[in-house]
Amino acid sequence: MKKFMYILLSLIATLAVGGMLFMAFAPQFGAAAHGQSLERIQKAKNYKDGKFQNLSPTPMMDESPFLDKVKIFAKFIGGTEGATPAEELPMAPLKKEDFAGTPGAGVKVTWFGHSAVLLEVNGKRIFADPMLGQRASPVSFIGSKRFNEKLPLAIEDLPPLDVVLLSHDHYDHLDHGTILKLKAKTRHFIVPLGVAAHLQRWGVDSSKITELNWWETTDFEGLFLASTPARHFSGRGLRDRDKTLWCSWVLKSGNQSIYFGGDSGYDIHFKQIGEKYGPFDLTLLECGQYNEAWKFIHMMPEQTAQAHLDLKGKVLMATHWGAFSLALHHWKEPIQRLSKAAQQQNIQLVTPLIGQRWSLQSNLPQTQWWQGVE
Repeated sequence: MKKFMYILLSLIATLAVGGMLFMAFAPQFGAAAHGQSLERIQKAKNYKDGKFQNLSPTPMMDESPFLDKVKIFAKFIGGTEGATPAEELPMAPLKKEDFAGTPGAGVKVTWFGHSAVLLEVNGKRIFADPMLGQRASPVSFIGSKRFNEKLPLAIEDLPPLDVVLLSHDHYDHLDHGTILKLKAKTRHFIVPLGVAAHLQRWGVDSSKITELNWWETTDFEGLFLASTPARHFSGRGLRDRDKTLWCSWVLKSGNQSIYFGGDSGYDIHFKQIGEKYGPFDLTLLECGQYNEAWKFIHMMPEQTAQAHLDLKGKVLMATHWGAFSLALHHWKEPIQRLSKAAQQQNIQLVTPLIGQRWSLQSNLPQTQWWQGVE
């Protein structure tokens, strides 16, 4: 018995040490901020007690009893019926030739699933949260797998990008493998404060990265961008919770105005942003991966509709759904609930297929393509 316990404890210790070494040296976990970036973080007003802070108190989980939390964990382990579609979702395949030449005037939008959105705005290509990997995870064998095995367009066939825009450093928004493939064809990366260190570790030159805190702005060849608040958190490892910033983004070019929300629970910041930068021609807002137990960091679909109104948005498109199962709801529940709320509040909701390249200036995609898909 003693020998068995010795072997078991040795095995546990070996696994623990191996795990710590893997997290310390594997590049996909990124890196900690340093130098001028760290100095800026430490002086930031929204950074306190070694962590970035939300505008409002934001517990990760609600104050439900411990047993309820155990039940939620058990559901994650056992799986939820319908959380993953039984078949691949319909998709609009793209060709490399579709993006030949420089984008024209106006706004074109292509959704790659979840929060990955390629924007073409008055001659510029901006890819927001381009997570194009197969799993929202630091490793290839654990974590939620993408619903569709293929992307509408291979990463290698994507056109040159002017800007990659990141909202925060979670794995379902910032993917190591994707950045490795995009860095050579991307002119500039614009990211929340602290995230540059991840990119630098992955070989992105610091001269190609701009880091912003909330309410800071930058101009990229006539494209105005403002980092604005969100209600969320950050981290890629066990000891870096909230060490980097999370944010939403305002994009303006000519008379076009777009809001990209990233991940956020509902809060006062939507009205603040709407007052300062609205109205918006298009709002891209999260709708999915929610639960009452973590209602402070992800919105319910009805709150997504309200956030759009707070922002003074004209057209709403839902993100953060349609690619991964990171919660306990049915995969199509987010868009069903949001569609109902949008109809009740007279909101113009667009519902493109993954891969469908559509123009904000012409016929808006509004088919309920998820109907009949199991």
